[in-house]
Amino acid sequence: MTVRRLAPVGCGIALAAVALWWRRNPSACPYSQRFWVEAPHPFITRRRLLEILAPVAGERLLEVGPGTGYYSLPVADRLGAQGMLQIFDLQQEMLEHTMRAARERGIGNLVPTRGDARTLPYEDDRFDGAFLVTVLGEIPDQEAALRELARVIKPGGRLVVGELIGDPHVVLLGALRQRAERAGLEFERRLGGALGYFARFRVV
Repeated sequence: MTVRRLAPVGCGIALAAVALWWRRNPSACPYSQRFWVEAPHPFITRRRLLEILAPVAGERLLEVGPGTGYYSLPVADRLGAQGMLQIFDLQQEMLEHTMRAARERGIGNLVPTRGDARTLPYEDDRFDGAFLVTVLGEIPDQEAALRELARVIKPGGRLVVGELIGDPHVVLLGALRQRAERAGLEFERRLGGALGYFARFRVV
């Protein structure tokens, strides 16, 4: 085999090794690589999120890991001036980027907070619902994060989790359902297919 043919094979092996390492060492996508979160999401679209989350004007919702606001802004827009979207992220740069984007669009109902999703700084039963998209697998202790989400969502409130095949941190639906149930969340339905899905849970 020639060197020219070996080069793509070597690149493929290197990429696979990086993906495996990243999966075994979960961490948030750094702000310097934000193009990954800004790229179109063909199987987990904004329209599909709005359909399964069903935000209502005046509600108080939480988004964990907003990135640069790809999903945040359309959800906040649906909540209206009387509603609120609390955005929570480990990285201050992501929060600042999302807030700038909101100001540019005249959306003023976002409230940013920086912290670790394993210990959310909110009182019990604060939110009508919450969502996170391609974020859960980046959290080192997924069950701790799910327990915290169940704690801060009102009884009967909903949690929507979005996942995409190809993401090194993807959480498959079977594993997600098991972890969510242990955290006190009841599976309601799924929207999407094998390449990307949203799952909706209800706080028991």
